[in-house]
Amino acid sequence: QVQLVESGGGSVQPGGSLRLSCSVSGNIYTIDNMGWFRQAPGKQRELVATMSRSSRTNYTDSVKGRFTISREIDKSTAFLQMNSLKPEDTAVYYCYVYYWPLAVPDDGARWLEDWGQGTLVTVSS
Repeated sequence: QVQLVESGGGSVQPGGSLRLSCSVSGNIYTIDNMGWFRQAPGKQRELVATMSRSSRTNYTDSVKGRFTISREIDKSTAFLQMNSLKPEDTAVYYCYVYYWPLAVPDDGARWLEDWGQGTLVTVSS
């Protein structure tokens, strides 16, 4: 079992800022990618930003220059600094982790992924 604890969502006016955090613990040997996806009402879930263990980042075009992802040195906590928020950023944000488990699953060793419960970000005047 892997636990993902998210925090930092809330309501903000356009142009405001929020900082999301996600801490991961449990059956993890090593984490490769970690980051956030989001899902707005009536839309599919989309990638927002991810960071690999080697610190390679990937952002969706609509957040480039406004959002910044970072990870703590131990690599198990990630942050998403969101600046210049727009109404179209309103969505449920889900933490994502891609990891190698400490205990091998019954059906064989492989990279696994897991998701947090989601935190709501609302941008409205």
